Amino acid sequence: MGDHMKTELVSAIHLQEVELREKPAETKTDETFTVEEAVETIGFGRFHVLLFFIMGGASIVEAMEIMLLAVISPEIRCEWRLEDWQVALVSTMVFLGFMVCGVLGGYVADRYGRWKVVFGGFVWSSYFSLLTSFAPSYGWFIFLRSMVGCGVAGVSQGFVLKTEFIPAQHRALLLPLATIFWMIGSMLIIILGMLLVPTLGWRWMIRVSIAPSLILIFLFKFIPESARYNVSAGNLPAAVETLQKIAAMNRSSLPAGHLVEPILRERGNWRILLGSQFRRTSVLLWYSWFVASFLYYGSVLSSSELLEKNLLCVTDADREHGVKHHLEGKLCYCISFARSDYETLLISSFGEVALVPLNIGLLNVFGRKVTLALLQLLAAVFFMLLNICSTMLGFTVLLFLLRSLVSMNFNVVYIYTAEVYPTVARSLGMGFCTSFSRIGGMIAPFIAQVLMSRSVIQALTPFAVASLICAFGTFLLPIETKGRALLQNS
Repeated sequence: MGDHMKTELVSAIHLQEVELREKPAETKTDETFTVEEAVETIGFGRFHVLLFFIMGGASIVEAMEIMLLAVISPEIRCEWRLEDWQVALVSTMVFLGFMVCGVLGGYVADRYGRWKVVFGGFVWSSYFSLLTSFAPSYGWFIFLRSMVGCGVAGVSQGFVLKTEFIPAQHRALLLPLATIFWMIGSMLIIILGMLLVPTLGWRWMIRVSIAPSLILIFLFKFIPESARYNVSAGNLPAAVETLQKIAAMNRSSLPAGHLVEPILRERGNWRILLGSQFRRTSVLLWYSWFVASFLYYGSVLSSSELLEKNLLCVTDADREHGVKHHLEGKLCYCISFARSDYETLLISSFGEVALVPLNIGLLNVFGRKVTLALLQLLAAVFFMLLNICSTMLGFTVLLFLLRSLVSMNFNVVYIYTAEVYPTVARSLGMGFCTSFSRIGGMIAPFIAQVLMSRSVIQALTPFAVASLICAFGTFLLPIETKGRALLQNS
Protein backbone atom coordinates (compact mmCIF):
# COMPACT_ATOMS: atom_id res chain seq x y z
CA MET A 1 0.00 0.00 0.00
CA GLY A 2 2.87 2.35 0.87
CA ASP A 3 4.60 1.65 -2.42
CA HIS A 4 1.37 2.40 -4.29
CA MET A 5 1.00 5.81 -2.60
CA LYS A 6 4.62 6.65 -3.36
CA THR A 7 4.05 5.78 -7.01
CA GLU A 8 0.98 8.05 -7.19
CA LEU A 9 2.87 10.88 -5.49
CA VAL A 10 5.77 10.60 -7.94
CA SER A 11 3.31 10.53 -10.87
CA ALA A 12 1.53 13.64 -9.56
CA ILE A 13 4.83 15.52 -9.20
CA HIS A 14 5.89 14.43 -12.70
CA LEU A 15 2.55 15.54 -14.18
CA GLN A 16 2.86 18.93 -12.47
CA GLU A 17 6.36 19.38 -13.93
CA VAL A 18 5.08 18.51 -17.41
CA GLU A 19 2.25 21.07 -17.06
CA LEU A 20 4.70 23.74 -15.96
CA ARG A 21 6.92 23.02 -18.97
CA GLU A 22 3.97 23.14 -21.39
CA LYS A 23 2.42 26.38 -20.12
CA PRO A 24 4.95 28.70 -21.80
CA ALA A 25 4.33 26.89 -25.12
CA GLU A 26 0.59 27.38 -24.72
CA THR A 27 1.14 31.08 -24.05
CA LYS A 28 3.35 31.28 -27.13
CA THR A 29 0.74 29.73 -29.42
CA ASP A 30 -1.83 32.27 -28.13
CA GLU A 31 0.20 35.12 -29.65
CA THR A 32 -1.13 36.57 -32.90
CA PHE A 33 -0.04 39.05 -35.55
CA THR A 34 -1.59 40.89 -38.48
CA VAL A 35 -0.38 41.21 -42.07
CA GLU A 36 0.72 44.79 -41.37
CA GLU A 37 2.84 43.62 -38.43
CA ALA A 38 4.30 40.80 -40.54
CA VAL A 39 5.25 43.16 -43.38
CA GLU A 40 6.90 45.58 -40.95
CA THR A 41 8.72 42.78 -39.07
CA ILE A 42 10.07 41.18 -42.25
CA GLY A 43 11.34 44.57 -43.38
CA PHE A 44 13.03 45.50 -46.64
CA GLY A 45 15.19 42.93 -48.40
CA ARG A 46 15.93 40.94 -51.54
CA PHE A 47 12.27 40.23 -52.26
CA HIS A 48 11.53 43.94 -52.44
CA VAL A 49 14.42 44.50 -54.84
CA LEU A 50 12.95 41.80 -57.12
CA LEU A 51 9.48 43.31 -56.70
CA PHE A 52 10.83 46.79 -57.48
CA PHE A 53 12.36 45.75 -60.79
CA ILE A 54 9.64 43.41 -62.05
CA MET A 55 6.81 45.80 -61.18
CA GLY A 56 8.99 48.58 -62.60
CA GLY A 57 8.75 46.65 -65.85
CA ALA A 58 4.97 47.12 -65.66
CA SER A 59 5.54 50.89 -65.59
CA ILE A 60 7.81 50.58 -68.64
CA VAL A 61 5.06 48.76 -70.55
CA GLU A 62 2.39 51.28 -69.51
CA ALA A 63 4.58 54.25 -70.45
CA MET A 64 5.50 52.80 -73.84
CA GLU A 65 1.88 52.16 -74.78
CA ILE A 66 0.79 55.67 -73.76
CA MET A 67 3.79 57.57 -75.16
CA LEU A 68 3.54 55.65 -78.44
CA LEU A 69 0.66 57.92 -79.44
CA ALA A 70 2.82 61.04 -79.27
CA VAL A 71 5.52 59.41 -81.42
CA ILE A 72 3.35 58.00 -84.22
CA SER A 73 0.77 60.80 -84.50
CA PRO A 74 2.67 62.52 -87.39
CA GLU A 75 2.91 59.19 -89.23
CA ILE A 76 -0.75 58.17 -89.02
CA ARG A 77 -1.79 61.73 -89.86
CA CYS A 78 0.27 61.45 -93.04
CA GLU A 79 -0.79 57.89 -93.98
CA TRP A 80 -4.55 58.40 -93.58
CA ARG A 81 -4.70 62.18 -94.19
CA LEU A 82 -6.24 62.84 -90.77
CA GLU A 83 -7.70 66.08 -89.49
CA ASP A 84 -6.68 67.40 -86.07
CA TRP A 85 -9.79 66.03 -84.35
CA GLN A 86 -9.19 62.57 -85.84
CA VAL A 87 -5.64 62.49 -84.43
CA ALA A 88 -6.98 63.60 -81.05
CA LEU A 89 -9.66 60.89 -81.18
CA VAL A 90 -6.95 58.19 -81.22
CA SER A 91 -5.74 59.22 -77.75
CA THR A 92 -9.31 59.67 -76.54
CA MET A 93 -10.27 56.12 -77.56
CA VAL A 94 -7.25 54.69 -75.72
CA PHE A 95 -8.28 56.51 -72.55
CA LEU A 96 -11.91 55.45 -73.04
CA GLY A 97 -10.79 51.83 -72.99
CA PHE A 98 -8.70 52.58 -69.92
CA MET A 99 -11.62 54.31 -68.18
CA VAL A 100 -14.13 51.50 -68.75
CA CYS A 101 -11.71 48.74 -67.76
CA GLY A 102 -10.24 50.74 -64.87
CA VAL A 103 -13.33 50.34 -62.68
CA LEU A 104 -13.91 46.76 -63.87
CA GLY A 105 -10.28 45.83 -63.23
CA GLY A 106 -10.40 47.37 -59.75
CA TYR A 107 -13.55 45.43 -58.86
CA VAL A 108 -12.10 42.13 -60.14
CA ALA A 109 -8.80 42.78 -58.30
CA ASP A 110 -10.61 43.30 -54.98
CA ARG A 111 -12.88 40.30 -55.50
CA TYR A 112 -10.56 37.76 -57.14
CA GLY A 113 -7.00 38.99 -56.64
CA ARG A 114 -4.52 41.60 -57.87
CA TRP A 115 -2.13 39.14 -59.54
CA LYS A 116 -4.72 37.81 -62.02
CA VAL A 117 -5.69 41.30 -63.16
CA VAL A 118 -2.11 42.51 -63.68
CA PHE A 119 -1.05 39.34 -65.52
CA GLY A 120 -4.17 39.46 -67.70
CA GLY A 121 -3.38 43.10 -68.47
CA PHE A 122 0.09 42.17 -69.77
CA VAL A 123 -1.30 39.50 -72.08
CA TRP A 124 -4.25 41.59 -73.29
CA SER A 125 -2.30 44.79 -74.00
CA SER A 126 0.57 43.04 -75.82
CA TYR A 127 -1.85 41.02 -77.99
CA PHE A 128 -3.92 44.01 -79.12
CA SER A 129 -0.85 46.21 -79.49
CA LEU A 130 0.54 43.66 -81.95
CA LEU A 131 -2.76 43.65 -83.84
CA THR A 132 -2.58 47.45 -84.04
CA SER A 133 0.49 47.18 -86.26
CA PHE A 134 -1.63 45.38 -88.87
CA ALA A 135 -4.54 47.87 -88.79
CA PRO A 136 -5.77 48.31 -92.38
CA SER A 137 -7.65 51.55 -91.73
CA TYR A 138 -8.07 54.43 -89.31
CA GLY A 139 -11.27 52.90 -87.87
CA TRP A 140 -9.55 49.61 -87.07
CA PHE A 141 -6.60 51.50 -85.60
CA ILE A 142 -8.65 53.44 -83.02
CA PHE A 143 -10.67 50.34 -82.08
CA LEU A 144 -7.53 48.24 -81.47
CA ARG A 145 -5.85 51.07 -79.51
CA SER A 146 -8.92 51.29 -77.26
CA MET A 147 -8.48 47.58 -76.55
CA VAL A 148 -4.83 48.26 -75.68
CA GLY A 149 -6.03 50.94 -73.24
CA CYS A 150 -8.26 48.33 -71.59
CA GLY A 151 -5.24 46.05 -71.06
CA VAL A 152 -3.10 48.87 -69.70
CA ALA A 153 -5.82 49.52 -67.09
CA GLY A 154 -5.16 46.02 -65.74
CA VAL A 155 -1.40 46.55 -65.76
CA SER A 156 -1.82 49.73 -63.68
CA GLN A 157 -3.20 47.63 -60.79
CA GLY A 158 0.40 46.51 -60.30
CA PHE A 159 0.92 49.69 -58.28
CA VAL A 160 -1.54 48.41 -55.66
CA LEU A 161 0.10 44.97 -55.61
CA LYS A 162 3.51 46.56 -55.12
CA THR A 163 2.35 49.00 -52.42
CA GLU A 164 0.80 46.22 -50.30
CA PHE A 165 4.17 44.47 -49.95
CA ILE A 166 6.30 47.51 -49.02
CA PRO A 167 6.88 48.48 -45.34
CA ALA A 168 5.49 51.90 -44.39
CA GLN A 169 8.86 53.54 -43.75
CA HIS A 170 10.12 52.60 -47.24
CA ARG A 171 7.07 53.65 -49.28
CA ALA A 172 8.05 57.33 -49.52
CA LEU A 173 11.40 56.26 -51.03
CA LEU A 174 10.55 53.29 -53.25
CA LEU A 175 7.28 54.48 -54.79
CA PRO A 176 8.68 57.79 -56.14
CA LEU A 177 11.77 55.95 -57.43
CA ALA A 178 9.45 53.84 -59.57
CA THR A 179 9.14 56.94 -61.79
CA ILE A 180 12.51 55.91 -63.22
CA PHE A 181 10.85 52.99 -64.99
CA TRP A 182 8.16 55.21 -66.49
CA MET A 183 10.93 57.45 -67.81
CA ILE A 184 12.74 54.42 -69.27
CA GLY A 185 9.54 53.37 -71.05
CA SER A 186 8.99 56.88 -72.43
CA MET A 187 12.58 57.19 -73.63
CA LEU A 188 12.58 53.67 -75.07
CA ILE A 189 9.57 54.32 -77.32
CA ILE A 190 11.07 57.65 -78.46
CA ILE A 191 14.39 55.93 -79.30
CA LEU A 192 12.53 53.20 -81.20
CA GLY A 193 10.69 55.92 -83.10
CA MET A 194 13.95 57.69 -83.92
CA LEU A 195 15.59 54.49 -85.17
CA LEU A 196 12.73 52.57 -86.81
CA VAL A 197 10.11 55.03 -88.05
CA PRO A 198 12.32 56.71 -90.71
CA THR A 199 13.55 53.34 -92.02
CA LEU A 200 11.03 50.54 -91.35
CA GLY A 201 7.95 52.62 -90.51
CA TRP A 202 5.63 52.97 -87.52
CA ARG A 203 4.14 49.47 -87.86
CA TRP A 204 7.48 47.75 -87.21
CA MET A 205 8.12 50.11 -84.33
CA ILE A 206 4.93 48.88 -82.63
CA ARG A 207 5.87 45.22 -83.23
CA VAL A 208 9.26 45.69 -81.62
CA SER A 209 7.77 47.71 -78.74
CA ILE A 210 5.79 44.74 -77.34
CA ALA A 211 9.02 42.89 -76.43
CA PRO A 212 9.04 44.15 -72.78
CA SER A 213 5.46 42.86 -72.30
CA LEU A 214 6.41 39.40 -73.53
CA ILE A 215 9.41 39.29 -71.19
CA LEU A 216 7.28 40.36 -68.21
CA ILE A 217 4.68 37.66 -68.87
CA PHE A 218 7.38 35.09 -68.03
CA LEU A 219 8.97 37.07 -65.15
CA PHE A 220 5.69 37.79 -63.40
CA LYS A 221 5.49 34.24 -62.02
CA PHE A 222 8.10 35.30 -59.43
CA ILE A 223 5.66 37.80 -57.89
CA PRO A 224 3.09 36.25 -55.49
CA GLU A 225 -0.49 37.27 -54.90
CA SER A 226 -0.91 40.01 -52.30
CA ALA A 227 -0.95 38.60 -48.75
CA ARG A 228 -3.29 41.43 -47.77
CA TYR A 229 -5.77 40.33 -50.45
CA ASN A 230 -5.53 36.65 -49.40
CA VAL A 231 -6.25 37.61 -45.80
CA SER A 232 -9.24 39.76 -46.77
CA ALA A 233 -10.56 36.81 -48.82
CA GLY A 234 -10.18 34.44 -45.87
CA ASN A 235 -7.32 32.46 -47.45
CA LEU A 236 -4.99 32.58 -44.41
CA PRO A 237 -2.82 29.58 -45.40
CA ALA A 238 -1.93 31.23 -48.73
CA ALA A 239 -1.15 34.52 -46.97
CA VAL A 240 1.09 32.77 -44.41
CA GLU A 241 2.87 30.83 -47.17
CA THR A 242 3.55 34.06 -49.08
CA LEU A 243 4.83 35.86 -45.97
CA GLN A 244 7.06 32.90 -45.07
CA LYS A 245 8.62 32.87 -48.55
CA ILE A 246 9.25 36.62 -48.38
CA ALA A 247 10.76 36.29 -44.90
CA ALA A 248 13.05 33.46 -46.08
CA MET A 249 14.11 35.46 -49.14
CA ASN A 250 14.84 38.50 -46.97
CA ARG A 251 16.64 36.30 -44.39
CA SER A 252 14.18 37.44 -41.77
CA SER A 253 11.32 35.82 -39.83
CA LEU A 254 7.65 36.32 -39.10
CA PRO A 255 6.44 37.64 -35.73
CA ALA A 256 5.79 35.07 -33.02
CA GLY A 257 2.39 33.42 -33.03
CA HIS A 258 -0.10 32.87 -35.82
CA LEU A 259 -1.75 35.15 -38.37
CA VAL A 260 -5.20 36.40 -37.41
CA GLU A 261 -7.32 38.74 -39.51
CA PRO A 262 -11.10 38.95 -39.89
CA ILE A 263 -12.60 37.69 -43.16
CA LEU A 264 -13.89 40.76 -44.97
CA ARG A 265 -17.12 40.04 -46.81
CA GLU A 266 -17.60 43.48 -48.43
CA ARG A 267 -14.58 43.37 -50.70
CA GLY A 268 -14.89 45.59 -53.76
CA ASN A 269 -17.99 47.43 -52.46
CA TRP A 270 -18.26 50.93 -53.99
CA ARG A 271 -20.30 52.09 -50.97
CA ILE A 272 -17.09 52.11 -48.92
CA LEU A 273 -15.69 54.80 -51.21
CA LEU A 274 -18.74 57.03 -50.70
CA GLY A 275 -19.35 56.24 -47.03
CA SER A 276 -18.98 58.94 -44.40
CA GLN A 277 -15.33 58.05 -43.74
CA PHE A 278 -14.10 58.38 -47.34
CA ARG A 279 -16.71 60.47 -49.19
CA ARG A 280 -14.80 63.75 -49.23
CA THR A 281 -11.51 61.99 -49.87
CA SER A 282 -12.95 60.10 -52.84
CA VAL A 283 -14.54 63.14 -54.51
CA LEU A 284 -11.39 65.26 -54.13
CA LEU A 285 -9.18 62.39 -55.30
CA TRP A 286 -11.31 61.87 -58.40
CA TYR A 287 -10.75 65.49 -59.36
CA SER A 288 -7.04 65.25 -58.46
CA TRP A 289 -6.65 62.21 -60.73
CA PHE A 290 -8.59 63.95 -63.50
CA VAL A 291 -6.21 66.90 -63.28
CA ALA A 292 -3.08 64.73 -62.93
CA SER A 293 -3.87 62.93 -66.19
CA PHE A 294 -5.08 66.14 -67.87
CA LEU A 295 -1.78 67.86 -67.04
CA TYR A 296 0.52 64.94 -67.82
CA TYR A 297 -0.91 64.04 -71.22
CA GLY A 298 -1.49 67.70 -71.94
CA SER A 299 2.24 68.34 -71.49
CA VAL A 300 3.21 65.27 -73.55
CA LEU A 301 0.82 65.95 -76.44
CA SER A 302 1.37 69.72 -76.35
CA SER A 303 5.12 69.31 -76.73
CA SER A 304 4.61 66.83 -79.56
CA GLU A 305 2.11 69.12 -81.28
CA LEU A 306 4.20 72.27 -80.88
CA LEU A 307 7.18 70.49 -82.41
CA GLU A 308 5.30 68.70 -85.19
CA LYS A 309 3.34 71.74 -86.39
CA ASN A 310 6.13 74.25 -85.63
CA LEU A 311 3.80 76.40 -83.51
CA LEU A 312 6.58 77.50 -81.16
CA CYS A 313 7.49 81.14 -80.83
CA VAL A 314 11.20 80.42 -81.35
CA THR A 315 13.74 83.17 -81.92
CA ASP A 316 16.33 80.89 -83.51
CA ALA A 317 14.20 78.51 -85.63
CA ASP A 318 16.04 76.41 -88.21
CA ARG A 319 14.82 75.53 -91.73
CA GLU A 320 13.12 72.30 -90.55
CA HIS A 321 10.96 74.28 -88.15
CA GLY A 322 9.89 76.73 -90.82
CA VAL A 323 7.37 74.37 -92.43
CA LYS A 324 3.93 75.14 -91.02
CA HIS A 325 0.92 72.84 -90.60
CA HIS A 326 -1.43 75.48 -92.01
CA LEU A 327 0.02 76.63 -95.34
CA GLU A 328 -1.84 79.09 -97.59
CA GLY A 329 -5.26 77.94 -96.45
CA LYS A 330 -4.44 74.25 -96.84
CA LEU A 331 -3.24 71.60 -94.45
CA CYS A 332 0.20 70.04 -94.73
CA TYR A 333 -0.44 66.50 -93.48
CA CYS A 334 3.06 65.06 -93.71
CA ILE A 335 5.41 66.84 -91.32
CA SER A 336 7.48 64.07 -89.75
CA PHE A 337 9.56 64.58 -86.63
CA ALA A 338 13.09 65.80 -87.32
CA ARG A 339 15.91 64.19 -85.36
CA SER A 340 16.12 67.32 -83.20
CA ASP A 341 12.43 66.87 -82.29
CA TYR A 342 13.09 63.34 -81.07
CA GLU A 343 16.03 64.66 -79.05
CA THR A 344 13.83 67.35 -77.46
CA LEU A 345 11.27 64.71 -76.49
CA LEU A 346 14.04 62.54 -75.04
CA ILE A 347 15.42 65.37 -72.92
CA SER A 348 11.95 66.27 -71.64
CA SER A 349 11.32 62.59 -70.75
CA PHE A 350 14.48 62.58 -68.66
CA GLY A 351 12.90 65.44 -66.74
CA GLU A 352 10.43 62.95 -65.25
CA VAL A 353 13.11 61.61 -62.90
CA ALA A 354 15.46 64.57 -62.60
CA LEU A 355 13.62 65.92 -59.56
CA VAL A 356 12.82 62.57 -57.92
CA PRO A 357 15.26 63.27 -55.02
CA LEU A 358 13.38 66.53 -54.42
CA ASN A 359 10.08 64.64 -54.53
CA ILE A 360 11.31 62.10 -51.96
CA GLY A 361 12.50 64.93 -49.70
CA LEU A 362 9.17 66.76 -49.94
CA LEU A 363 7.18 63.60 -49.17
CA ASN A 364 9.27 62.78 -46.12
CA VAL A 365 9.38 66.32 -44.74
CA PHE A 366 6.02 67.85 -45.62
CA GLY A 367 3.86 64.79 -46.29
CA ARG A 368 1.60 63.97 -49.22
CA LYS A 369 -0.94 66.83 -49.14
CA VAL A 370 1.48 69.77 -49.04
CA THR A 371 3.69 68.16 -51.69
CA LEU A 372 0.69 67.71 -54.01
CA ALA A 373 -0.47 71.31 -53.60
CA LEU A 374 3.03 72.71 -54.22
CA LEU A 375 3.54 70.63 -57.38
CA GLN A 376 0.14 71.64 -58.75
CA LEU A 377 0.80 75.36 -58.19
CA LEU A 378 4.19 75.18 -59.92
CA ALA A 379 2.72 73.19 -62.83
CA ALA A 380 0.17 75.97 -63.42
CA VAL A 381 2.97 78.53 -63.62
CA PHE A 382 5.10 76.51 -66.04
CA PHE A 383 2.21 75.79 -68.42
CA MET A 384 1.81 79.52 -68.92
CA LEU A 385 5.56 80.02 -69.32
CA LEU A 386 5.47 77.79 -72.44
CA ASN A 387 3.73 80.66 -74.24
CA ILE A 388 6.76 82.95 -73.88
CA CYS A 389 9.00 83.42 -76.92
CA SER A 390 12.42 81.86 -76.33
CA THR A 391 15.20 79.91 -78.00
CA MET A 392 14.89 76.16 -78.66
CA LEU A 393 17.14 75.64 -75.65
CA GLY A 394 14.82 77.75 -73.51
CA PHE A 395 11.79 75.78 -74.69
CA THR A 396 13.58 72.50 -73.98
CA VAL A 397 14.42 73.62 -70.42
CA LEU A 398 10.84 74.76 -69.76
CA LEU A 399 9.46 71.51 -71.13
CA PHE A 400 11.99 69.54 -69.05
CA LEU A 401 10.86 71.25 -65.82
CA LEU A 402 7.15 71.00 -66.69
CA ARG A 403 7.43 67.26 -67.35
CA SER A 404 9.23 66.90 -64.02
CA LEU A 405 6.44 68.66 -62.14
CA VAL A 406 3.48 66.88 -63.76
CA SER A 407 5.20 63.51 -63.45
CA MET A 408 5.94 64.07 -59.75
CA ASN A 409 2.34 65.17 -59.21
CA PHE A 410 1.01 62.00 -60.87
CA ASN A 411 3.34 59.87 -58.77
CA VAL A 412 2.28 61.46 -55.47
CA VAL A 413 -1.41 61.05 -56.37
CA TYR A 414 -0.74 57.34 -56.99
CA ILE A 415 1.02 57.01 -53.62
CA TYR A 416 -1.65 58.85 -51.65
CA THR A 417 -4.50 56.83 -53.20
CA ALA A 418 -2.83 53.48 -52.52
CA GLU A 419 -2.20 54.50 -48.90
CA VAL A 420 -5.51 56.13 -47.99
CA TYR A 421 -7.99 53.36 -48.93
CA PRO A 422 -8.37 50.07 -46.96
CA THR A 423 -7.46 46.70 -48.47
CA VAL A 424 -11.13 45.76 -48.99
CA ALA A 425 -11.55 48.66 -51.44
CA ARG A 426 -8.00 49.66 -52.39
CA SER A 427 -8.04 48.26 -55.92
CA LEU A 428 -11.59 49.47 -56.53
CA GLY A 429 -10.65 52.91 -55.23
CA MET A 430 -7.64 52.93 -57.52
CA GLY A 431 -9.83 51.73 -60.38
CA PHE A 432 -12.34 54.57 -59.91
CA CYS A 433 -9.51 57.09 -59.65
CA THR A 434 -7.74 55.87 -62.78
CA SER A 435 -11.06 55.96 -64.64
CA PHE A 436 -11.59 59.60 -63.68
CA SER A 437 -8.01 60.30 -64.70
CA ARG A 438 -8.75 58.93 -68.17
CA ILE A 439 -11.53 61.47 -68.57
CA GLY A 440 -8.77 64.04 -68.26
CA GLY A 441 -6.74 62.02 -70.73
CA MET A 442 -9.70 61.96 -73.14
CA ILE A 443 -10.15 65.74 -73.04
CA ALA A 444 -6.45 66.64 -73.17
CA PRO A 445 -5.91 65.66 -76.86
CA PHE A 446 -8.69 67.95 -78.09
CA ILE A 447 -7.10 70.89 -76.29
CA ALA A 448 -3.45 70.00 -76.92
CA GLN A 449 -3.93 68.83 -80.52
CA VAL A 450 -6.99 70.65 -81.86
CA LEU A 451 -7.22 73.95 -79.97
CA MET A 452 -3.43 74.32 -80.09
CA SER A 453 -3.59 74.83 -83.87
CA ARG A 454 -5.82 77.87 -83.37
CA SER A 455 -4.25 79.53 -80.34
CA VAL A 456 -1.34 78.40 -78.20
CA ILE A 457 -2.28 80.52 -75.20
CA GLN A 458 -5.94 79.41 -75.31
CA ALA A 459 -4.77 75.79 -75.34
CA LEU A 460 -2.33 76.22 -72.43
CA THR A 461 -4.66 78.23 -70.17
CA PRO A 462 -7.13 75.37 -69.32
CA PHE A 463 -4.23 73.25 -68.06
CA ALA A 464 -3.01 76.06 -65.81
CA VAL A 465 -6.48 76.86 -64.43
CA ALA A 466 -7.33 73.19 -63.71
CA SER A 467 -4.03 72.78 -61.88
CA LEU A 468 -4.59 75.93 -59.81
CA ILE A 469 -8.08 74.83 -58.70
CA CYS A 470 -6.76 71.37 -57.83
CA ALA A 471 -4.02 72.85 -55.63
CA PHE A 472 -6.64 74.56 -53.45
CA GLY A 473 -8.78 71.40 -53.39
CA THR A 474 -5.82 69.35 -52.15
CA PHE A 475 -5.78 71.30 -48.87
CA LEU A 476 -9.32 70.04 -48.20
CA LEU A 477 -8.26 66.37 -48.17
CA PRO A 478 -9.08 65.18 -44.62
CA ILE A 479 -6.39 62.48 -44.25
CA GLU A 480 -2.58 62.74 -44.30
CA THR A 481 -1.05 59.30 -44.98
CA LYS A 482 2.61 60.07 -44.22
CA GLY A 483 3.94 57.24 -41.99
CA ARG A 484 0.46 55.71 -41.57
CA ALA A 485 -0.06 51.93 -41.67
CA LEU A 486 -2.19 50.58 -44.53
CA LEU A 487 -5.75 49.96 -43.34
CA GLN A 488 -7.14 46.43 -43.74
CA ASN A 489 -10.81 47.44 -43.53
CA SER A 490 -12.90 50.58 -43.24
